[in-house]
Amino acid sequence: MTVDSFSAKETFELGEKIGKEAEPGDVYTLIGDLGVGKTVFTQGVAKGLGIIEPINSPTFTILQVYEEGRLPFYHFDVYRIGDVEEMEEIGYEDCIYGNGVCFIEWANLIEEILPVHYREITIAKDLGKGMDYRRITIEEIEREV
Repeated sequence: MTVDSFSAKETFELGEKIGKEAEPGDVYTLIGDLGVGKTVFTQGVAKGLGIIEPINSPTFTILQVYEEGRLPFYHFDVYRIGDVEEMEEIGYEDCIYGNGVCFIEWANLIEEILPVHYREITIAKDLGKGMDYRRITIEEIEREV
């Protein structure tokens, strides 16, 4: 599925829709350059899950856990991960294989530990369509182990 977003509000609303439809055990990866709107999208997901506290990218903490919504929400930003073993120290398996919803920014850096099934969300700019335009693609991924 591909969605054209022409504002941060539309990007947020798509995230909110996904949050409302999310089920226990859902894993999403977020792919996109810096400043493309991954955090805005994630804030929408959190709202859809019923989370009201502020959502920020966990760039330096790697993982932020939100438990106040209808499902636990595990938000990873693995941009600063130097080695996949660091994910084990964080206890990633409890999040990825748990009963919450897991969002992983920069997941391409830890592909070897992703579950067999997940949804990949790619957010891309196209300045030819405007400064606020984003193309958001959501794909079901079944990877081989």
